[in-house]
Amino acid sequence: MPEKMRLQKYLAHAGVASRRAAEELIVRGKVRVNGRTVRELGTIVSTDDRIDVSGTPVKFANEPTYLLMHKPVNVVTTMRDPQGRRTVADLIPKGLPRVVPVGRLDYDTSGLLLLTNDGELANTLTHPRFGVEKSYRAVVKGRLNPEEVHRLQSGVWLEEFRAQGARLRVVATRRETSVVDVTIHEGKNRQVRRMFEAVGHPVVQLVRLRFGPLKLGDLPPGHSRQLTGRELLQLRRLAP
Repeated sequence: MPEKMRLQKYLAHAGVASRRAAEELIVRGKVRVNGRTVRELGTIVSTDDRIDVSGTPVKFANEPTYLLMHKPVNVVTTMRDPQGRRTVADLIPKGLPRVVPVGRLDYDTSGLLLLTNDGELANTLTHPRFGVEKSYRAVVKGRLNPEEVHRLQSGVWLEEFRAQGARLRVVATRRETSVVDVTIHEGKNRQVRRMFEAVGHPVVQLVRLRFGPLKLGDLPPGHSRQLTGRELLQLRRLAP
């Protein structure tokens, strides 16, 4: 039997956006229901209705999908790319409902990426108020001295903001590089790379190992899997 609900809830469950962002799309006239543009918030729709956003059809998902992916390097964290580069959409297994990335990983960064059509949870996990921990393994040029480690742990000034202090562990020191595990709560553009650059140690390689309670483990690059029930429960506890 078709289910009825407010349009913004439909869009959130379809993975288009959080309810607040969905409301903005409606007000801006980006949403059509059965071929008619709808601008009224609170419009009631049915799961049988034909709904599109900016001309792209969207499908209501009765049960949200949660996908953990190992994003390889040289892949864009978007669903499409004007430059024709490979995107994470190309790596999603066939037959799954539409999902979108939660946050992003840089083109030259690999590792754990969460994708879902649960717009509410995705919006919460990326909200600065919750400060979800993200852990990376970085290979950087040179050897970090104690003063540089202290600066990274205390917080460093970047161009437009002061990055909060990171948890740091030097895993290995080689002739020309160091391997460092770093954990941050923020998620500014290229933040980890910029932090190491600020203390004179550019990043050579960067892999995200953890996002909140989710761990990359031994999942090969380019592969993905659905979250376990336990992982989903742990994730939802971050955003009560």
